[in-house]
Amino acid sequence: MRYNALKILKEGLTGNKGWTPVWREPDPKPEYDIVIVGGGGHGLATAYYLSNKFGMTNIAVVEKGWIGSGNVGRNTTLIRANYLLEGNQPFYELSLKLWEGLEQDFNYNAMVSQRGILNLYHSDAQRDAYARRGNAMHLTGSGGALLDEVQIREKCPYLDFDNARFPIKGALWQPRGGTVRHDAVAWGFARGADQKGVDILQNCEVTGFQIENGVCRGVETSRGAIRARKVAVCVAGSSGRVMSLAGMRLPIESHVLQAFVSEGLKPILPSVITFGAGHFYVSQSDKGGLVFGGDIDGYNTYAQRGNLPVVEDVCEGGMAILPMIGRARLLRMWGGVMDMSMDGSPFIDRTHIDGLYFNGGWCYGGFKATPASGFCYAHLLSKDAPHPVATRLRLDRFRRGAPIDEKGAGPQPNLH
Repeated sequence: MRYNALKILKEGLTGNKGWTPVWREPDPKPEYDIVIVGGGGHGLATAYYLSNKFGMTNIAVVEKGWIGSGNVGRNTTLIRANYLLEGNQPFYELSLKLWEGLEQDFNYNAMVSQRGILNLYHSDAQRDAYARRGNAMHLTGSGGALLDEVQIREKCPYLDFDNARFPIKGALWQPRGGTVRHDAVAWGFARGADQKGVDILQNCEVTGFQIENGVCRGVETSRGAIRARKVAVCVAGSSGRVMSLAGMRLPIESHVLQAFVSEGLKPILPSVITFGAGHFYVSQSDKGGLVFGGDIDGYNTYAQRGNLPVVEDVCEGGMAILPMIGRARLLRMWGGVMDMSMDGSPFIDRTHIDGLYFNGGWCYGGFKATPASGFCYAHLLSKDAPHPVATRLRLDRFRRGAPIDEKGAGPQPNLH
C-alpha cells in the first residue's frame, strides 16, 4: 500500500477500515543472507537500503524489544551537517542530503522540518573556531553563514543579549538543519524494508554468536538459532555488552543522555538553538513543547534514566540564554544510552572475525546520522568495501594513530 492524499481522503470517508499493518510479524527463518542485530534507526535504515538500493532481500532485523524502544525513540530529533573534520563533515552532509529526500524515497511522512540551526558564539576565539567550521562546511556543499549580533537580534529577539557572563556575539547558521519526527523515521524505514521482504523480528534478543574457526555463522536468540552469511551489529548503547558475546572489547563506554520537553507553548523558536558557552540545545516541536538537552551523565550505565545534577546543569544552560524558559513547566524527561567512543566519532567497519560487522560509537550524533549510517553500512555489507565518506570510520584507527577528535577533548568519552 502506498500512502497519498487520495488514499487518506478515501479512508476518511469510509471509516478508516482499509488500512493494513505497517509491517508483518513473521517467525524467524532458519537462515538468512544477513542478520542485522538491532532494530533501531541504524539497523532499520541498513535493512531498508540493502533491500531497496542494493537488491538484497533475504535479511532479518532482530530487536530485543519493540521497534522504536531504543534511542531512535529517545532523542531530541535534531539533524544537521555542521562538522569540521574530514572524517565527519562529508559523512554528515551525505546524511543531510538523504534526509532531504527521505519522505519521497520511502513514502512515509517523517515530518522533516528544515527550520535551520543556530550555534551561538560568545567570544572572539569561538567566532574564529566557528568560521573555520563554516569554511569546512562549504567545502562539502553544506552551506552556512556567520551571523553577527545584529542579525541574531533580528532573528531571535527573546535571547538574553545582556548576559555579562555569556554575551551573545553571533552564531554559525545552517539553514538546512532542523528536526525530524523520530518515531516516524523508525516506522518509515521498517515499512520500506518489510515491503521488500525483510523480516523484522521483535522481542528477539541475541544471546550469543555462532563462531566457528574464526568465522561468524549466525546468532543465538531468545527465539532460537539463526544462521547467516553475515551478521551486522548496530545496537547503540548496548554495543559493549553485545560484542562481548563475541569476545570483543570495544573502545566505547555507555552513558545515559537525558532529554526534556516542556508544556506546549505558542510559537517562540523559529529554529534550533545551541548554547556556545555550555552544553544546551533546544527546538520547539510541532505541538509547541520546547525539546531540549545537554551533557551526558558522567557515570557509566545501561539504564534509560538520568539523575538530578544533570537536570540542574541543563536548566542552567537554558536560563543563561533563554531566561523565559524558567516560567515553562516540564512535561516529561527520558534517557537514551549513548555509545561514547574514545574520540567522539563513530565506527562502520568489519571486525577481525570474518562475517561479523560493527556499527556504533555514535555518541551524540546517532539520530542525525541515521540515513547515512544505514546507507554506508549497507554499502559495506553488500560490497565488502567501505563507502567513500566512511573510509575513516575504522575500528583500528586508534592503533594506527588516526583518531577523529572533533572536539579536541582527547580519549575521554565522558567529555565528548
